[in-house]
Amino acid sequence: MIQALDLLKQVNKPAEFAGMALLWHKDQHIPGSTQYSIKRYYTQDKWNTEDTGMFVYHYNAAHPKENYLELRFCISGNRYCDNKICGNCNQVPTEECAGPLRTVDIFSFHFTATFLHQFLHNVKLTTTKDEVLAFKHPNAFTKIFPLSVRKRKTLDGVLNHSYTGSLENIFINAKIHELLLQSLDVIVDDEKEEGFTCKFLADERGKESIYQAREILLQHIGDPITIKELSRKVAMNECYLKKGFKEVFGTTIFDFYQQQRMEHAKYLLYEKALSVTDVSALLGYSSISHFSAAFKKHTGLKPCELLN
Repeated sequence: MIQALDLLKQVNKPAEFAGMALLWHKDQHIPGSTQYSIKRYYTQDKWNTEDTGMFVYHYNAAHPKENYLELRFCISGNRYCDNKICGNCNQVPTEECAGPLRTVDIFSFHFTATFLHQFLHNVKLTTTKDEVLAFKHPNAFTKIFPLSVRKRKTLDGVLNHSYTGSLENIFINAKIHELLLQSLDVIVDDEKEEGFTCKFLADERGKESIYQAREILLQHIGDPITIKELSRKVAMNECYLKKGFKEVFGTTIFDFYQQQRMEHAKYLLYEKALSVTDVSALLGYSSISHFSAAFKKHTGLKPCELLN
C-alpha cells in the first residue's frame, strides 16, 4: 500500500505507478511565475492515510540560482468525473457511467528566488520565515506536516471551481498565494492554528468581508478599484479593511493587487501570446511604458522577454 509520504517523494516521477492510474493533470511552467503540477489518481486499493503536506527548502550557497521552495500536498476523499455535463453528481454507477471515482490528488508548487523576491521589498529579515523567503537561511530542510482545515479547504478550491481560461488563471494564482502564506506557518509552529490579532476578525462576518474584498479585487484585474470603493462594496471601513487584509493574506491590498496583475500579465504574454500593447490595455494601464515599468519592477523581466 502506497503511503501519502511516498507519493510526495515521487511527485515528479512518471504518471502511473503502484497500480494508480492518472485520471487528470494540469501543469503550468511560465518563466518567472509559479511552476505547478496537479495530478489526480484513481486507486482501487483502500486509501486510509491522512492528508499530508511537504515543505521543501532547497538552498545551495555555491549556486544561488538553483535555490527554490516547493510545496507538495497529497489529499484523498475527493471524487472525479470527466463528464463536464453531469458535474459533481452523486449517482450510482450504471451501464453508461461508472460513476464518479474516488481520487488521490497530488499537488506541487515550485517557487524560485526571483518569484519570491516580490514579497520582501521594504521588509527587514527579522524572522525565520523572512530568511527562508529571501534564501538567507543557511541550511536546506524538508518538513512534513498534516493538513489543517484551512489548507484542505484551499486545495479543494483549486480542484473544484467553475472558472476557465483567463479567469481560471487569476483564481489559481490567488489560491497559490494563499497556500504559500498558510504553509509558512510550519516553519515556526508545525501547523498550530493561530488566532487573529485584529479582534474584528474573530467574527465570521469580518473574515467573510476580507475574503469578499479579495474576490472583488480579482474581478477588477483589468479595471482598478480604489480602497474607498472596495470598502463600500464590502461594508467595512477603510482602516479595518487594510489591517484585516494584511493579517489574513500577509500583504497590503495594493501589493496583493499588483502581484496578481503581474502574474496574470505573464500568463497573457506567454500562454496566450498577446502583444505587450494588448496586455497593457487589458490590465487597465494608461500607457505601455507604465505597464512595462511595473512589470520590470515586479518580475525583473521586460514584457517582451515572455513573448514566444
